[in-house]
Amino acid sequence: MLDHLSIQCADLGASAAFYDAALAPLGGQRVMDFGEATAVAHGAEVLHEPRLWPEYHATYYGAFVRDPDGNNVEAVCHQPE
Repeated sequence: MLDHLSIQCADLGASAAFYDAALAPLGGQRVMDFGEATAVAHGAEVLHEPRLWPEYHATYYGAFVRDPDGNNVEAVCHQPE
């Protein structure tokens, strides 16, 4: 399920290839389907390792990377463990 998404890119082909690879672990086709390790392998910079973010809410588990265009990409799960 998408929570929110906004992406600006300088090179659509490069961004599409990045997101196709980085988001593939959840089986989507350019849908917010995110694998941090895969994203990093395709040029993302880790901003925040996956962890609970209780300042957002008790079950907010997220990871943050910066894509090759500098966009902050967040993968989040709101489900309790």
